Amino acid sequence: MKNTVYIYTRDLKRIFTNWAMIIIVLTLMILPSFYAWFNIKASWDPYGRTEGIAIAVTSEDEGSTIRGQHVNVGKDIIATLKKNKTLGWTFVSKEKADHGVKHGDYYASIVIPKDFSQKLGTVLQDRLEKPVIIYKVNEKINAVAPKITSKGASSLTQQISEKFVKTANGAIFSVFNELGITLQRDLPTIQQVEQRIFELENRLPEIKKVINEANDTTQKAGAIVSKAQAALPEVERLTADDAQMTQQLNTFLTKSDEVLKTAEPTINETLQRVQQRALGVQELKNQLMEKDIAPAEVSAAAEQLKVQLTKQIADTGEILTLLTDLNALSQQKVLSPVINDVKNVNGLLQQQLSDVNDLQQQTKNGDAPDSSVLDRFSSRTDQAVSKLNTLTNSYSSTIVPAVEQAIKEAKDKTASANSLLEEANKSMPDVSNVLSKTASGILLGQQELAKITKDFPRIEQNVHNIADKIRKFQRKENIEDIINLLKNDVQKESDFFAKPVLLKEERLYPIPNYGSAMSPFYTTLCLWVGALLLVSILSVEVADEERFKSYEVYLGRLLTFLSIALVQAFIVTLGDLFLINTYVVDKVPFIFLGLLCSFVFMTIVYTLVAIFGNAGKAMAIVLLVLQLSAAGGTFPIQVVPAFFQALNPFLPFTYAISMMREVVGGMLADIVRKDVTVLLCIWLGVLLVGIFLHKPLSKTSAKLTKKARESKLIH
Repeated sequence: MKNTVYIYTRDLKRIFTNWAMIIIVLTLMILPSFYAWFNIKASWDPYGRTEGIAIAVTSEDEGSTIRGQHVNVGKDIIATLKKNKTLGWTFVSKEKADHGVKHGDYYASIVIPKDFSQKLGTVLQDRLEKPVIIYKVNEKINAVAPKITSKGASSLTQQISEKFVKTANGAIFSVFNELGITLQRDLPTIQQVEQRIFELENRLPEIKKVINEANDTTQKAGAIVSKAQAALPEVERLTADDAQMTQQLNTFLTKSDEVLKTAEPTINETLQRVQQRALGVQELKNQLMEKDIAPAEVSAAAEQLKVQLTKQIADTGEILTLLTDLNALSQQKVLSPVINDVKNVNGLLQQQLSDVNDLQQQTKNGDAPDSSVLDRFSSRTDQAVSKLNTLTNSYSSTIVPAVEQAIKEAKDKTASANSLLEEANKSMPDVSNVLSKTASGILLGQQELAKITKDFPRIEQNVHNIADKIRKFQRKENIEDIINLLKNDVQKESDFFAKPVLLKEERLYPIPNYGSAMSPFYTTLCLWVGALLLVSILSVEVADEERFKSYEVYLGRLLTFLSIALVQAFIVTLGDLFLINTYVVDKVPFIFLGLLCSFVFMTIVYTLVAIFGNAGKAMAIVLLVLQLSAAGGTFPIQVVPAFFQALNPFLPFTYAISMMREVVGGMLADIVRKDVTVLLCIWLGVLLVGIFLHKPLSKTSAKLTKKARESKLIH
């Protein structure tokens, strides 16, 4: 230990008694600091000066007319960018933009095409087309600039999207607002309809009783007519009972009239159901017409279409049957046009079902559907929807009067039969003919009553279901609350849906500028560079080392290098704090941890050179290069290749940068303790290697160095 101290004090004396050596050592102490200070200052706030990054902007948008109003989104974008100073937006022609990007005058270019506004307006049409902004970037000019320009382009598209969503939502919520006002105005009518449905539900038993009585009356009337026909020779004897028979026929006619009138709502309800299902088919059709739809999706959609079309065919068949039967009661056949329209719809639905079967067969083996079949199915679907809309819209003005006229003619027909019976005494020769017609009318009435009786349970159940849904809605919801919701502020709701989520940023350990954030890396790096400078200029060998033991030489000269390295660390950390005003939360720990880094780094580099000579210097440089890539000083370690990630836990830089970051942003003691412990363990390991292996390893490396010096190429 005495000789170690002797070597160290002798080195200090030789330095302080030689003015040239003092200048060299002072230079070695100060020089590494410039490496850190210049790099920190150069990267102080690079993202705060992006207004110098030139981006060429060109708008060729010709605008578009949307609902009678001319819009030019490209022109609006240019006006917005002229007020934006975050990047160097430069407004030039497309040709100049392309030339400038290729030759490095601009880092990137943004071109708004001619059809930008037109495509943006397709949101109101059946076939949507997304507008495109053309972004070109020259990536060979600079590695970082493309990332900044790309962020600017992304921000631009986001702003356009938000503005478009806000405008579209404003239009939608304006409609909702009008709907809320309309509902509020029509609220008494809605409540009246609800009341009528409840009244109808209460009267269903009475209606059922009337139908049953009508059936009984019809059967009785049929029996009477049959007996009259069989006992025609005795009709004179039965004329005394004409009054009673006339009363029965009148009752039958009245009740039949009430029953027949239930046909109108039945037709309307079925027709509405067919129309709703047709709209569902049309929606599925739109899905099939989408580009690049997978065969499996086509097959699934076809299965749903088959179900819907089968139900529509059945429903239109029921309507045809009922209309045909009613038309048979009319002498003028007033329902014939309506029957023809329903037949046309039924035929279209059957053709659609055939097309769907073809599509399903084509996609059975995973093949794409034939476009001609899709087009044919699409055309027939639109025709069916159009005809159903026409039927539904003309129901009250065309179908209802025709049905009422048919019922009226049926009533008139049976009334005529009644009149004939009343005039039986005067028209005995015609009695046979009258009875025959009456029998036919009664038979027809029995058939219609049988259909109504058959359908009544379904109608009764539908009424109950509607009433139950209304009651359920009333229990869960209040229509006045819904109206109030629809009448909310249009602007506020539009703003909400344009940006439904706000980002609330909470910065932990905020660092005000990029340079300060990078100071742990550059400060650590400059300390290693300082150690390399020392072993490059100063010798690790002792002139009269044969006088001393190997470990004494190693430790004695190590103390000299450590003394200079600690001064290097002291200068650079003080300069970070007070010369370039680097932001550091814990200033005193920053200085002491910088001293620790220099202490460990100097020991590592010195030991490598002391043992391996010039080869040790190369090792120290290789180790520096590896640490630049694998210590996570610039990029997060998670984004570098797997080799460097595996190397990361074994490098001194990993722990030195980590603990320096802690004191810059705000120290967590447990992290600093862990990093300091690892660095001290590395230092101790290197020190033990230097003490115990210096002699045997240095002899081997000395032979290599001696042989290399014979080349006269190295010193």
